[in-house]
Amino acid sequence: MIKKMSKFSILAFTPEVGGVLEKLQELGLMDVTRSSKPFDDTSREDFELAKRYKDVIAGLQSYEDKDAESICQDPSEALTAVESLFRSLEDLKLSHKNLLDEAHRAEIWGNFNSSDIERLKEIGFIPHFYGVKTKKFDASLESQYPMQVLEADDNNTYFVVLESVGETYSFPMTEMTPPAKSVNEYQQQADQVGKQIEDTKAQLASYAAMIPSIKKAYNETLDRFDLYSAAETSAKEAENTLTVINGFSFVENEDRVKECLDNMGVVYLCEAAKGEDNPPVKLKNNWFAKVFEAIGDLYVLPQYDELDLTPYFAPFYMLFFGLCLGDIGYGLILLIAGIFAVKTVPALKEYGKLVIWLGIGTVLMPMLNGSFFGLNIYELLHIDFGGSKFFPFDNMKMFWFAIIFGLVHVIFARIVSAIYLMKKEGWQAGLSNIGWSMFLVWVALVYAGSQNGTKLVTPVMTYILCYGGIALILFFAKPVKNIFKRLFGGVAAFYDVTGFFGDILSYIRLFGLGCSGGCLAIVMNALASQAGNIPYVGWLFFGIILLVGHGLVLGLSALGAFVHPMRLTFVEFYKNAGFTGGGRPYKPLTKNNK
Repeated sequence: MIKKMSKFSILAFTPEVGGVLEKLQELGLMDVTRSSKPFDDTSREDFELAKRYKDVIAGLQSYEDKDAESICQDPSEALTAVESLFRSLEDLKLSHKNLLDEAHRAEIWGNFNSSDIERLKEIGFIPHFYGVKTKKFDASLESQYPMQVLEADDNNTYFVVLESVGETYSFPMTEMTPPAKSVNEYQQQADQVGKQIEDTKAQLASYAAMIPSIKKAYNETLDRFDLYSAAETSAKEAENTLTVINGFSFVENEDRVKECLDNMGVVYLCEAAKGEDNPPVKLKNNWFAKVFEAIGDLYVLPQYDELDLTPYFAPFYMLFFGLCLGDIGYGLILLIAGIFAVKTVPALKEYGKLVIWLGIGTVLMPMLNGSFFGLNIYELLHIDFGGSKFFPFDNMKMFWFAIIFGLVHVIFARIVSAIYLMKKEGWQAGLSNIGWSMFLVWVALVYAGSQNGTKLVTPVMTYILCYGGIALILFFAKPVKNIFKRLFGGVAAFYDVTGFFGDILSYIRLFGLGCSGGCLAIVMNALASQAGNIPYVGWLFFGIILLVGHGLVLGLSALGAFVHPMRLTFVEFYKNAGFTGGGRPYKPLTKNNK
């Protein structure tokens, strides 16, 4: 369900707006409506400052060291210093990489320095550097020229030829540009830069100890931006001397908000929020449905005056997930994993509860066919149902069960929509959906009877379900006063019958995913069984294939079991329930550092 809201319209003198909003921010119980985000110089500065703080916090987290000595500095000064250190670190890393690259290129020429070349020139020789593919190197050149091979391998040969000053020099190869420094000189410079990098990282580790104070400054900046945003986007009246602030608070918090406003001495109007006011939305469900709010949040929130469908799709989603995953063993693993998350990881407690319920669904639904890690649990336990028509289900029964389950899902959505519309708009508004439900039940019974060779529908049932349903659709699909428009709308509504059958056929995916996961589990069992026949080490490969194989099957099947029931919920169920959506979440004006 959706929590009820009270709408507050607060009238204050424009100079006093900041104080009013600051008090409301401290109270933390009101969502202040904003038409837009102001982006003038003041808000831009706060926005950019908050972004800088956020980037610095993210960067420093990788340098946290409990043994590092903290730097006592104002957060704003630390912000500038850390940004400078990050820029220096990037420059040093680039310089270090370039020096190592140069050292690698100079390595082939050996260890020398520029003074060696100068000494050669002083005694009358000029060195020339060459490199050639080893297979093209002519060894006879060594007897024709004063040359020295410096490096040779299977790919390349590098050598130096000496030119005598004053003599004509020519050599039948393209000369290479020698390195400006030797490999040792480049390596020494790289080591010096590496030390500077480590020193810079040590300074960042010291600043990382300031993360809590930097976070506080970041939250204060966000608070200031939020406060200024609320003030600047409120409507201004009486030539900008008065400001009207619109906000929403939970009905149960109404007295506390009134007390706060009374203490400030401002004029305000409080009334029950209506759909046209576009109030924010906050869901409030029981212990079971609340777990599945995380699924609904992946789509959109309902509008304030709309029905929250979470309690209605939750049990179906749980069972659909179990039907898609289709294995009792996998369900037990999810159940254990969910309990472990709830008990040991507080941050994942809500998600752990969801996994627990999905695990329960995955234990319950596969009991129809008895699948347990690709085996039949009823055969393992030697359970004989004595020819029962219900357990265990074969593939064909599972196929039809998925179709019937989908039919129930669609009809249930229509009934939910009918009841909601009758309460909201009057008794005529929901009769069309009642008619569709009756008609679909009749079609399903007629088809089932034709397949079994039995007559499941009596003439009385045909009159009630078929003709009665058609009449309700015809006369109430468009409940207007003009009888001709009403009939025309009813006739046009029958086009939806094609969509109904398409929706119901979509539920075949429940059978398909469960069947494919079961087949993969059987394959893993067969591979493990074959590997187990290997002499001496077969038991080891048997265990590894079972663990890894079933782990992969569980991961792959769980992904499909999560996504496809979601698709059935958001498309088939939401559509047939008349869901519109588009609500905005409740975000009270509050201090981030509380």
